[in-house]
Amino acid sequence: MPQLKRRPAPAPVAPRAGGLVAAAASLLALALLPACTSTTLDTAELGIAKTYAYQPERYPVHGIDVSKFQGDVNWAAARHAGVAFAWLKATEGGDRVDDNFASNWRGAAAAGIPRGAYHFFYHCRSGKEQAEWFIRNVPKDPTALPPVLDVEWTPDSPTCTRRMPRKELIAEMKAFLDTVEAYYGVRPIIYAPIDMHRDRLVGAFPKHEFWLRAVKDHPNNVYEDRDFRFWQWTATGAVPGVAGDVDRNAFAGSTADWQRWLKAHRSG
Repeated sequence: MPQLKRRPAPAPVAPRAGGLVAAAASLLALALLPACTSTTLDTAELGIAKTYAYQPERYPVHGIDVSKFQGDVNWAAARHAGVAFAWLKATEGGDRVDDNFASNWRGAAAAGIPRGAYHFFYHCRSGKEQAEWFIRNVPKDPTALPPVLDVEWTPDSPTCTRRMPRKELIAEMKAFLDTVEAYYGVRPIIYAPIDMHRDRLVGAFPKHEFWLRAVKDHPNNVYEDRDFRFWQWTATGAVPGVAGDVDRNAFAGSTADWQRWLKAHRSG
């Protein structure tokens, strides 16, 4: 997601012109169809609950996350292709704003794509300070998706390669999450890759929903004691309207679940 991390090489999924990605692209359109709400997640009826195979195409609702590195996005084309949601990099640490955040925020909304903002956590500032920076730069919009706190190790950072102990990290994350929730009126989501979750977050934040990264396997096979609401399944996706590679994400549920989730997770 952010510019500081270097992703591991993704798993050899299907070729971008066909196979898995093509199947997933066709299923993205389902996310735009009207659907009734449901009271429970319908993953069992999708044939997912017992298999846990790397089959993101079995989830019908897909979206993307972007930063300045995707350049100018044609949001109308992305929506037409079936992109059902988007998270946009907004801030990092306590003094950085993504160059394309404002234009992405406006463009996704104008295209009718539910969108939210994410903050990249900096291990050398307090969580409260980072939350205040996020609040200064991300509009309070009742139609937006919940804010996301993206927490990763930063071995390639030019200014901060700290690895907070578990107790300290959880305390600083909590300060960020509580401050942001109080301001926006909706509980934030936590994004975590496998190594960060394994090293510090197993069992933490049981009341928060998680967005997990797994490009070689199903998240349930590689994350300990953690359900997921969103699955980032590739960093090399191809989506109309976005030049070059883009992260692609699946919502853990049916189209009916998606409509229900949207109603429950917006502040307005």
